[in-house]
Amino acid sequence: MSLNLQGNFEVKVFPATAERWKDLEALFGPNGAYSGCWCMYWRLKRADFSKMKAESRKALLKNMTSNNEVPGLLAYIDDQPIGWCSIGPREDYASLEKSRTLKRIDATPVWSIVCFFVAKPFRNKGILSRLLHGAVNYAEQQGARVIEGYPIDMQTHKLAGQTLKGCSGYMGIASIFRAAGFVKVAEANETQLIMRFTVKNKK
Repeated sequence: MSLNLQGNFEVKVFPATAERWKDLEALFGPNGAYSGCWCMYWRLKRADFSKMKAESRKALLKNMTSNNEVPGLLAYIDDQPIGWCSIGPREDYASLEKSRTLKRIDATPVWSIVCFFVAKPFRNKGILSRLLHGAVNYAEQQGARVIEGYPIDMQTHKLAGQTLKGCSGYMGIASIFRAAGFVKVAEANETQLIMRFTVKNKK
């Protein structure tokens, strides 16, 4: 991946369907995005995730695409896959539903954005923002009225002046969510927020 991203560049976002599996596999690489996760950390119960090997997690993700289940979205530049966002109805994420810190704040049906992954050469270039907008548009097309995210807030006293390390920002950054129209509805902990975007009623 050696694209020249100087100046304007077009990012296209598509649902991760069966015909795009090879692109998703290539983007995640041999490490399965983050330490063999293959974006199953929130979808599986913690006990099942812990005892499962990376290849089995990969097989689950592939099966989702093969069965016409869309586990997330892929971002492309010049037909190269460069980014990923996992989004779906909250109830599809078993560990999210059991989470104490990210527990439901009310009975509102929501679609959840739980993970971003951007290939190293394309980080810090606005790709996460493009993916977030793509996720909101996709969820709205599927009938979602409220989209929920769980980003870390780099503006908190604890994180002020620090930079992201490793996969610490994999659930997103609050400032990018704010810029996309999300608002804080709760504090999960001292550095992480629960934020929502409400789809406006169309006339």
